[in-house]
Amino acid sequence: MIFSLAFSFFQISDLSHRWEDAIPKASAHVLQAVSEGEGPGISVAVGQGKHVIWAAGFGYADIENKLSVKPSSLFRVGSVSKTLTASALMRLWDQGKVDIDRSLRSYVPQWPEKHSSFSTRQVAGHLAGVRHYKGVEFLMNRSFPSISSSMEIFQDDPLGSVPGTTYSYSTYGWTLVSAVIEKVGEKPFLEVMYEEVLKPLKLENTIPDCVDEEILERVLFYQGRDSRFILTPEVDNSYKWSGGGYLSTPSDLVRFGLHHLEPGYLSKEALGQLHTSQRTVKGKKTNYGIGWKMGKHKRLGAWVGHSGGSIGGTTMFLLFPEKEISVAVAINNSDGPARSLAFLIAQEFFPVSQGDAPSTQMR
Repeated sequence: MIFSLAFSFFQISDLSHRWEDAIPKASAHVLQAVSEGEGPGISVAVGQGKHVIWAAGFGYADIENKLSVKPSSLFRVGSVSKTLTASALMRLWDQGKVDIDRSLRSYVPQWPEKHSSFSTRQVAGHLAGVRHYKGVEFLMNRSFPSISSSMEIFQDDPLGSVPGTTYSYSTYGWTLVSAVIEKVGEKPFLEVMYEEVLKPLKLENTIPDCVDEEILERVLFYQGRDSRFILTPEVDNSYKWSGGGYLSTPSDLVRFGLHHLEPGYLSKEALGQLHTSQRTVKGKKTNYGIGWKMGKHKRLGAWVGHSGGSIGGTTMFLLFPEKEISVAVAINNSDGPARSLAFLIAQEFFPVSQGDAPSTQMR
């Protein structure tokens, strides 16, 4: 899966001279990935402080028509949708509209009483025992008109564990989080997301992946087979808007991340809830807060963020609070190396002194 030519489009801020050594080195990592067939197209962005300092597109958004990836190209971001949704939840928490430690069933009466009780916090941290995909559910291609209808996929299945005892990753758990958001937000989930996340943060290139709509700049989605890329099967993500149904750009994800460095968009308390690891009932850390994973890189230090895997897409979104740096990578390939590439890019920007960055308004 090798392209003879990797096209690239760049957007560089007028502050980029501070990173004039980092940008070519980071570009080289991405160009190598494209030339080695890691994805038809790759989009990247890096931000520091209050600015997106570099955004670039490499390779193809559409192989057949030779349409190049641009920084404005829209990719499936998979489970990074959970991180976006978490901010809607905590905006409502800041407004006093939801108690995340209250029983989820008190907000979602459709949830069967036969299940053991758990809180919104627990289900948002994958501690509720709600199951993940099974069989070919990841490939579903039918429309679900409501959150209530998508809950019918899994609501009658038994919990996989006693709530609070075991970390078990579940996208369907986030369907329940969206049901809570819809209830307390008193609007359809997608409207709440727009009003509480996309509009205030000016994320103009972050939208639900509606398959029945013509969406400009949406890339085509591929998977590797026999040393070439083929188009993926068509899927409809309406059953999991909150857990894996959004399109976005790395630039938007970086802007989103930078707004979570300090109080403003969210309170200090809300940010703490998002970025603090939950624990099992026995006190074991899960390294997952509310919609945010967390870890420590041996060179780069502490990070928070999320990965995203989808049909025809892989994404990695990172935020390094100590350095005030955010990095996002999106690839239109089901098996792209977004995670490793994001860390490689981050390492090129870390030598820059944090104190060098100007403090002006977000762009």
